[in-house]
Amino acid sequence: MDKQLGPTSNRFVSQRLRLNYVDWGNPEAPPLILQHGGRDHCRSWDWVADELRGDWHVICPDLRGHGDSDWSPEGHYGMDAYLFDFAQLIHTLGYPKVSIIGHSLGGAIATRYAGLFPERVEKLVNIEGLGRSPADPHGREGQDLAQRMHGWITDKRKAAARTPRKYTTRRAAFERMKAANPFLSDEQARHLTTHGASRNEDGSWSWKFDTYLNVAPANDVTTPELIALWRAITCDVLMIWGEKSFASDPLTDGRLTHFAKAKLKLYENAGHWVHHDQLERFLADVKGFLA
Repeated sequence: MDKQLGPTSNRFVSQRLRLNYVDWGNPEAPPLILQHGGRDHCRSWDWVADELRGDWHVICPDLRGHGDSDWSPEGHYGMDAYLFDFAQLIHTLGYPKVSIIGHSLGGAIATRYAGLFPERVEKLVNIEGLGRSPADPHGREGQDLAQRMHGWITDKRKAAARTPRKYTTRRAAFERMKAANPFLSDEQARHLTTHGASRNEDGSWSWKFDTYLNVAPANDVTTPELIALWRAITCDVLMIWGEKSFASDPLTDGRLTHFAKAKLKLYENAGHWVHHDQLERFLADVKGFLA
């Protein structure tokens, strides 16, 4: 395979939205989907995809409201919408079974999919993608329906008044990227900024993601229902966590016990974006797990 060839952009339709994904070629190889997290984009996987493309047919989708995918007209970014889009991608591609690597929100989506369709998932790598910690004080477990709905309506109205942040230069956006993740090299931050920001009519730059996606949905599955999905997963699961991340360790907080065939690897000197912060070790672990 010619390593100089980059990914090709494609579209599929889900819920009337035209959603983007990039295809790294090698279509005769087993399929591997790499799903990015919130406020990220599919080109965030480029270093990982380039290393895995020789053995896998790598597909990297942009979530709705992210990257080069359409924004939801009504600002609908609930887990039900993301999960349908993910299922629609696999249905559109026509693969009976796939392996998946998901980061953060993407990991949460992929993990729910694996619980709903266990027969469709060969192996799953989850990078800090189990959602809020059980001990998170900002969770909604103690709120009734009226409280959740009032909060959701308030947040939606705030989102309607919010405009995307503008940076006078792409260099300024690059500096913001570096500040958000100090583990990134300049080359990584430059690449992520190049593919994650677009130019406005006035010449300024803004991130591609929709500001509405920051609004948490009013309704989602309950904790017992989510645990039931986790327990329904039949494939091998590799969980990867950064020791310097804000995300709660699933071994310590007890969530790992809900998975029948899961193992956890903790990465020192890594934050939430483990696949960026410790790329070489991550690739070695993932190659061994997927082999």
